[in-house]
Amino acid sequence: MDLGLGGQRVAVFGMASGIGRAIAEGFVAEGCVVQGFDRIAHPSIDTTVGDVTSTAQVAAFAAGFDRVDHVIYCVGVGSGKFGFPFWNLEPEDWPRVLDVNLTGAVRAAHAFAPKLIARGAGSMLFLVSVAGQMGSQTDPPYSAAKAGLINFVHCAAKDLGPHGIRVNALAPGMVKTDLNRAVWAAGQQRLDPAQRQDYDTWADEKIRKVSHLGRWQTPLEYATMACYLASDHARNITGQTLNIDGGQVMHA
Repeated sequence: MDLGLGGQRVAVFGMASGIGRAIAEGFVAEGCVVQGFDRIAHPSIDTTVGDVTSTAQVAAFAAGFDRVDHVIYCVGVGSGKFGFPFWNLEPEDWPRVLDVNLTGAVRAAHAFAPKLIARGAGSMLFLVSVAGQMGSQTDPPYSAAKAGLINFVHCAAKDLGPHGIRVNALAPGMVKTDLNRAVWAAGQQRLDPAQRQDYDTWADEKIRKVSHLGRWQTPLEYATMACYLASDHARNITGQTLNIDGGQVMHA
């Protein structure tokens, strides 16, 4: 299938590693011109090093685009603690998680919306999580932030739709990323040493419990879907949260 993305300009937040890196490289493979924003630089893709919690830095990144076709927000951070029950965390553990996962995405949308509106076409895609759809107790600040981002996607899709701009969310399930390893590490810290598991053992048991297909998802799967959603083949898809999760979350 020819996605027809060649020559299009794509801004990718959080593209130095994990799913974001796969998405950025996927757009490059489709012939797009990709510019990234991350705390560290991608080895081969033009990257602005910055922090999504800075409105000024995000705005400056957007100002560098004379034209943009698609904006992808792949940034995610957890509290670094095991949040079950929620009072294992302190209220002070919440603000940074909300700022990076939710308000950072809003900053990106604010910075790039005028450019997309001026063009009268294009798309935004935000990486959320199945945790934001089911109230995951593992990390309540992360779960709540992603739930808020899903709701913001609905708002943005309604506001930008009349301008010809589509806004969607892509929800990962279980992916072996640094964030997933951080969840494992936080959970192990609260166990007695005799009960602790190495990452591979924990991961194998976890995926059998939560996924009906019983297999891990891979960053490439999200890259493929992100490129499809940016293409004209998805011209009538907006305001949606698409799960690639092995059936972890099902809506009747």
